[in-house]
Amino acid sequence: MAVPPQAVWDVLADPAGYGYWVVGSKVIRDAEPGWPAPGSKFHHTIGVGPLTVSDHTVALEADPPRLLRLRAKGRPAGTATVTLELQPRDSGTLVRMTENPDGVYSPLALNPVVHVTTKLRNAESLMRLEELALR
Repeated sequence: MAVPPQAVWDVLADPAGYGYWVVGSKVIRDAEPGWPAPGSKFHHTIGVGPLTVSDHTVALEADPPRLLRLRAKGRPAGTATVTLELQPRDSGTLVRMTENPDGVYSPLALNPVVHVTTKLRNAESLMRLEELALR
């Protein structure tokens, strides 16, 4: 991304932005003060069309502006651990995003269709994250 790590972190630290940059997220309903401090949450609605699920995402680890690890929940559809690593590169930031189904959903990580779909969705999410960071 053609912005410094702090610009990307500023977007990650604003829970309202997740409704735009996370593909599949419809709206952020509420956020706890202190987001993204470990243990803090924001409450979201995810889905496609009229099929929606309301749940929350909790911050597991935060090391600004280098690392944010989350547990995203969209039960009963699934839960996942999402890690965003930010590394300075040239005059911008290399952002690595990994997402792994966890808990009872961890076997989904072995499904090639889930793997490809997640990779494509996260690529679009990262483009949207960059768009917000450039503002």
